[in-house]
Amino acid sequence: MQERTFGGLRVHLAGGTDREGGGDGPLVVLMHGFGAPGTDLVGLWRVLDVPREVRFAFPEAPNEIREMPGARAWWMLDLVRAEAAMAEGPRNYADEVPEGMQDATDRVVAMLDELREALSVPEDQLVVGGFSQGSMVACNTVFTRSVQAAGLVILSGTPVDLRTWREGMKSRRGLPVLQTHGEQDPLLSFDAARELRAVMSEAELEVDWIPFRGGHEIPLPVLEGLSRFVRETVFGAFA
Repeated sequence: MQERTFGGLRVHLAGGTDREGGGDGPLVVLMHGFGAPGTDLVGLWRVLDVPREVRFAFPEAPNEIREMPGARAWWMLDLVRAEAAMAEGPRNYADEVPEGMQDATDRVVAMLDELREALSVPEDQLVVGGFSQGSMVACNTVFTRSVQAAGLVILSGTPVDLRTWREGMKSRRGLPVLQTHGEQDPLLSFDAARELRAVMSEAELEVDWIPFRGGHEIPLPVLEGLSRFVRETVFGAFA
């Protein structure tokens, strides 16, 4: 594995023929969630059942969370409000536009542009996604910017600014999407995730929906589903 900087973001590269992002295979970009260290998802490249040629990029979010040493965020949250929301149970944020989300999205777009150019990755060999807040910035990137991808991965995410996302989905008809969510997720609403699934399906995106009995996590059924999704949507295009 190696670390490089693209678009001002530190990125961990793995997989590929040299296990450091080398070769000319497809690229899977996965972004971690709020409060996680920048290396939180890096271990996934070793456990996913995908061809050796598949390369992985794990960007680190730009913001440090001072109250949580080592933790990072794509955009900052009101921690007091977040703790209160946890006590009340997960809620729906579909009508909210998080402050800082657009700046984070611009950073991701710049990172993806430089990544694709440096690694020679065509649009039909690129999968973009993430976990929790990382999946939200991935959705905002795909639905509100000109980024084209072979697939979108939403692991335990939730809709925000759904009206804008819905409009952006009109130009993404047929896009393969993997969406997973725990039925007992204490942080992000399972019902809101189902709402996002319904909106994407209505927009004629090809949604592979994996609900699971669990919380805010990435269990074995999700790993198996993600492996299958990568093989079918990206490696098939590469092969």
